[in-house]
Amino acid sequence: METHFFTKLSPKYSVAYRNYYTYQNLQSVRTASFIFLALSIIIRILYHVFPESLTKAQNFPEFNFVNWVFIAVTPFFYLISHLLLLRIRKTKKATAEMALFVFIFSIYIISCGMYSSFISTSDPSNALTLYLIALSIVSVLFVFEYYETLILLLSVEMLFTMMLFHAQVSATEMTYNQMISAILLAGFYLTSRYFFSYKASYYGQILEIRQKNDQIEKANSFKNQVLGTVAHDLRNPIAAVESLAMMMELDEIDDDTQENLTMMRESCVKARTIIDDLLNAARHENTGIFETTRTEVNTFMNDIVKAWRIQQGGTGNVLFTSDVKAIYAQINHEKFPRVMDNLISNALKFSKETDEVTVQLTREKNNVIIKVNDKGLGIPQNMLPKLFERFSGAGRIGLKGEQSTGIGLSIVKDIVESHGGNITVQSEEGKGSTFTVMLPMVA
Repeated sequence: METHFFTKLSPKYSVAYRNYYTYQNLQSVRTASFIFLALSIIIRILYHVFPESLTKAQNFPEFNFVNWVFIAVTPFFYLISHLLLLRIRKTKKATAEMALFVFIFSIYIISCGMYSSFISTSDPSNALTLYLIALSIVSVLFVFEYYETLILLLSVEMLFTMMLFHAQVSATEMTYNQMISAILLAGFYLTSRYFFSYKASYYGQILEIRQKNDQIEKANSFKNQVLGTVAHDLRNPIAAVESLAMMMELDEIDDDTQENLTMMRESCVKARTIIDDLLNAARHENTGIFETTRTEVNTFMNDIVKAWRIQQGGTGNVLFTSDVKAIYAQINHEKFPRVMDNLISNALKFSKETDEVTVQLTREKNNVIIKVNDKGLGIPQNMLPKLFERFSGAGRIGLKGEQSTGIGLSIVKDIVESHGGNITVQSEEGKGSTFTVMLPMVA
């Protein structure tokens, strides 16, 4: 934290910080004036309720007068502070009259406490305690620039000197009390400047965080525009190349040409997969509403597996097993199939054509458990901790040369957590992998 005991705040934040702390000062004035008025009214009520033999009010006629002054004057501070708050909320700008108003209220509070203490004790030494309390309250509640603090110190010292003359103390007592007052005022200055520096540092950090958030939002918006361009401008050329390759295959071609056309089509599929992964990641980040439907998971999972078996031409490499008859969970029917598609496609990608991929549905306490198991290559242990991190470099090439963007499993994790669940993985190289998705069960 940078301290500003005798310096101004950096111009980078000075104007904004002044607007901020002026607003806070006015709120403090309104609250403090309300409390002070309430205390004055309570004292006035007690003054009439208790007998004079107990309060000795006849010995303090000045107190009776100043109490009425407090009750008459303090509401004006409350009213003016409220009006100034309305103005600063509208204009978002602090003015010199607002700062002067806070300054006058601080003098008012300190002088009220000081004068009341002199009246009640007739001893300046006993007045120093309340004097210290008033200074401490002002230093904590209000923020002043260093020159405003110096002017406040001079004004308070002049008031204290006038109080000493009013009390008709001796020269020795006046010197003694003035020395103590100087120490208290020095402490007030240091405390006030420390709180100024602390609040200024906090406000600067808030502004920097807001600026960073704005930059992140702009970068995120730019990223989405780029991805939109990718979807619109790259998909069509890729589809055109793929269609051209398919049309060329209809003609009589030699083996070399066929091999080249096959490579073209596979490259188009890889490029389209990368685009789809990037767009899915962007869509998931920008989804503000996540709607789910109460779903019977047995039927839902069985339909997904059937679709995969049809996609494989009915070879039956993907199997579905269930240990429960009917079990329900809240599921988003658009996004959750992406979870299963990603897990099943990864399992097939790293498994031999003859290996089976099993999707198993079980129940564990109040949770739905979905496991996707394969007997393929397995995952290296050093990759497991960062497997679900986006662009972590954990992506690998499949057995048939399939490319990976490294974001598929991060999307899976985000979607599962959006359902209130979690996903874990167990794997051993050469023996396969098991991904476990756990979702909350509903009645």
